[in-house]
Amino acid sequence: MDKIGQIPKGRQNGFDLERKCPWKQNHCSRRAFPPDIFAILTPQPREERTVTRHFESIDPALLLSAYAQGIFPMADGADDPSVHWVEPRLRAILPLDGFHLSHSLKKVIVSDRFRVTTDTAFADMVALCAEPADDRPTTWINPVIKASYDRLFQLGHAHSVECWQNGELVGGLYGVTLGRAFFGESMVSRVRDASKVALAHLVARLIAGGWKLLDCQFLTPHLASLGAIEIRQADYLARLYSVLAGGEGAATLGGATGAGVAGAEGAAGVAVPSPPFVAGDWGALDALGAERSTGSPPGYVIAQLLTKTS
Repeated sequence: MDKIGQIPKGRQNGFDLERKCPWKQNHCSRRAFPPDIFAILTPQPREERTVTRHFESIDPALLLSAYAQGIFPMADGADDPSVHWVEPRLRAILPLDGFHLSHSLKKVIVSDRFRVTTDTAFADMVALCAEPADDRPTTWINPVIKASYDRLFQLGHAHSVECWQNGELVGGLYGVTLGRAFFGESMVSRVRDASKVALAHLVARLIAGGWKLLDCQFLTPHLASLGAIEIRQADYLARLYSVLAGGEGAATLGGATGAGVAGAEGAAGVAVPSPPFVAGDWGALDALGAERSTGSPPGYVIAQLLTKTS
C-alpha cells in the first residue's frame, strides 16, 4: 500500500503489512465482528465499525465465509484479545504467471540451500510469524488468530510452506485456501532469502495444482519485487468471485462475476458464489519428483516450473 500511505514497520517482508491496518489512513475499512458474516454487508455507522469481540477462536465456517467475500480478521496486537474484520480498499495479488524469478533467487532455489516442506509444522510456522523481531516489537497474530487458523489447518483449509536450515525452522509462510484461491496470511525470514524461497515454492505449487488467485492482501516493496501488483477492491472481488464460481479469475464486475450463481449479494452488488467451490490440487506439485526427505520437489524442478510460466 505504499502508494497511499507509509507501510508500518514489521510488514516490509510479508503478506501481512503489520495488519494493525491503518484504516484511518484510508488503507482499509474496519468493520464490526458480527455473529453472521452476511450482516457485514449491511452499511453501518462509522462509530460501529470498530466494535470488537472477545472469544477463543473464530468458527471455521464464519471465517471461510469472510474470505469468500474479500474480508479477513485481524487483531491490533499479539496481546490484544479482540478481533475485527478488515476490507482493504486496495488489494495486492501476485499473478501466478508473473512471479519475478531473478537470477540470484533462481541460484538460491536450485542450490537447495533450504530444506523446504509443506504442512509439516503449521503451528510452528504461525508461531514463528507471531514472534516479535528487532524491527517489529509486536505482531497482529494473537491467540484467537492462532487458534482459528489451526482449526482451518485441521480441516484442510490452511497450509504452510516451511524453510529449514540445519534442522531449524528459519522462515516460510502460511495461508488459507478456498476453491482455487490462496490467501497469504503471513510470511517470515529469520535468514536471508528464506521467505522468497518459500513464496517461490508456493507459486510453483499453485501453478501445478491449477490454482487461479494468490491474494497477498497488502502490497509491500518486498512483494512488488517478486511480481505482486495492486488492484482496486472491486476488481479484486470480481476476480475472487470468478475463481470461486469456477472461472479463470479475469472477470470484471457486471460481467461473468457471479452470474447465474446463487449466493448472498456482495459488497459490490454482485452475487457471492455459493459452495461447493472448484478446488485447486494442493498436492499436484508433489508428483513432479518429490524427494522422500522433504516431500517436495528439488529446487531445480521449482525453478524450471517458474521459468516456464513467468
